[in-house]
Amino acid sequence: MTKILITGKTGQVGWELQRALAPLGQIVALDRREMDLADPDSIRAALRACDPQIIVNAAAYTAVDQAESEPALALAINGVAPGIMAEIAKKTGALLVHYSTDYVFDGAKSGPYAENDTPAPINVYGSSKLAGERAVAASGARHLIFRTSWVYGARGKNFLRTMLRLAQERDELRIVDDQTGAPTWCRAIAQATAQVLASDHADASGTYHLSAAGNTSWCGFARAILECAGHTCRVVPIPTSAYPLPARRPANSVLSNARLNARFGVTLANWHESLRGCHSAMTNDASLARDQG
Repeated sequence: MTKILITGKTGQVGWELQRALAPLGQIVALDRREMDLADPDSIRAALRACDPQIIVNAAAYTAVDQAESEPALALAINGVAPGIMAEIAKKTGALLVHYSTDYVFDGAKSGPYAENDTPAPINVYGSSKLAGERAVAASGARHLIFRTSWVYGARGKNFLRTMLRLAQERDELRIVDDQTGAPTWCRAIAQATAQVLASDHADASGTYHLSAAGNTSWCGFARAILECAGHTCRVVPIPTSAYPLPARRPANSVLSNARLNARFGVTLANWHESLRGCHSAMTNDASLARDQG
């Protein structure tokens, strides 16, 4: 049976991957205590002990603003660690699946970004993720790099949960309306990954964009979240300049998923449809319904 190691098991994508990939093999899921991506020795020891045929790296440093003041830690986790995993995968013949981000781009393009567009990150987080991509690609290991965007889900820290919490506390929310992207449900990412791994991926090494179809602004996303949940809180659009943060964000984060569909026949649903699916899952799971903040 194929042994599949998943890092970041308590994260949004990692939690969903454990269920989505279960039909494909024996799952070994690790958290930071069991495999510390900031510690190369911990990475090597965990991979040596597990000896997987597939490594799925769903762990990452994702605190975009905090990364501005912790560049070394962000680089260690997002840049160096994937390279170590790839180096080991090359030696053992394992396949490495690694997740990256729309934030490797500067957002200046007017249309969706394709995989061959030149990366130009404008914040530390994006730079650290690009370093990881490059380390994996340069390793010579069999690999699949999936760039995704605006990830959310029923668990963890994300925009959806923040909006639900704030809507219970306030009558009005002021949300940025001049950044555009595709909100992508973590469950859809996990399911798409499972589809790819169940297909013929032997010669498919490369980078693929994997995000929801369609696009919206953060303000549009917030309005859709509150509409699904039945909240009456007013959402007021504001420019990025009215909400300064330590890390700059790209104005355009929309990714083209054409290569993913052409190679694997995989297409993610429209972001609005996925949001309704996520809300339904939260509503039907009593433990999640109690913990929407």
